[in-house]
Amino acid sequence: MTSQSHGMILASTIGRLTSSILPGMRVGCLKSVPFQLSSLSTEVEGSMTVSTTMKTRDPYIIVKARDLIKLLSRSVPAPQAVKILNDEMQCDIIKIGSMVRNKDRFVKRRQYLVGPNSSTLKALEILTGCYILVQGNTVAAMGSFKGLKQVRRIVEDCIQNKMHPLHHIKILMLKRELAKNPALASENWDRFLPQFKKKNVKQKKVKTKEKKPYTPFPPPQPPSKIDQQLESGEYFLSDKKKFAKQWEEKQVKQAEKVAENKKKREAAFVPPEESKTHNQDVSNVDKDDVTAMASTLKKKAKEFRKQKSIDKIDAQEFIAGSSKPSKKKSKSSRKATS
Repeated sequence: MTSQSHGMILASTIGRLTSSILPGMRVGCLKSVPFQLSSLSTEVEGSMTVSTTMKTRDPYIIVKARDLIKLLSRSVPAPQAVKILNDEMQCDIIKIGSMVRNKDRFVKRRQYLVGPNSSTLKALEILTGCYILVQGNTVAAMGSFKGLKQVRRIVEDCIQNKMHPLHHIKILMLKRELAKNPALASENWDRFLPQFKKKNVKQKKVKTKEKKPYTPFPPPQPPSKIDQQLESGEYFLSDKKKFAKQWEEKQVKQAEKVAENKKKREAAFVPPEESKTHNQDVSNVDKDDVTAMASTLKKKAKEFRKQKSIDKIDAQEFIAGSSKPSKKKSKSSRKATS
């Protein structure tokens, strides 16, 4: 940073409300401010001002002083906030209060960023090299430009429920290991990094009531019990007649209930109806099968008889001269012998 050989011609002053900072912290911070700036003023309670002097050589120191007041108003400790005056140190104030409308959801996601016993916050500070402070509706970060860019992305993804800070921590750890390998310096690291997919949980759909057409007149008032008795004439009856009418209505309802219960008991003893069409089809199919079997059996019996008659035929009867002399003697031969 180049500095002027002579002092400033005009003094610049910046002020900021710091109601959350105690006066003791402001007074303790005065000793650490360099001589190029005037002491932090506490003339008005709850405000801080800083201005350049005639001995100021660095014109950019007023911008650094503005960041210093901004960090002090965000409850950053004074010894840590004074480090912003160094040239290598930058700061970023991330406003997270307007990212989520539901307060309970906002508190829950902010706790994800902090983690149990601030373990998640400490891991992010080590990996990004930045100082991070979560306070109210803002997140204050101090560090290099590269680290502040990573912190802002992690905070916005967490509050907007895009990615959990633990997933970012895993990715940063892998990038740190890959950076140690010089062979992968010019390659794309996307194939080494894990791809985390967001799981959408099905939520119950809110039932919306249909809006009725607007009418300037109120709805008609429903008739009261006395109005109903006046319409039916029951209002003018005596107590005995009213009691008798109620008793009759009660008997009628009781008789209907008894008849209904009797039907339910008798329904258990009613046999189920058989499907007639199905049985008839089955009987017809059985009859057709029997007739077909009988016809095939008859055919087989005829064929078997023919085959048997062929087997009994003697072949010698059909050969000439091979006929045997008959046992019965002719009448002429009997006479000759006699």
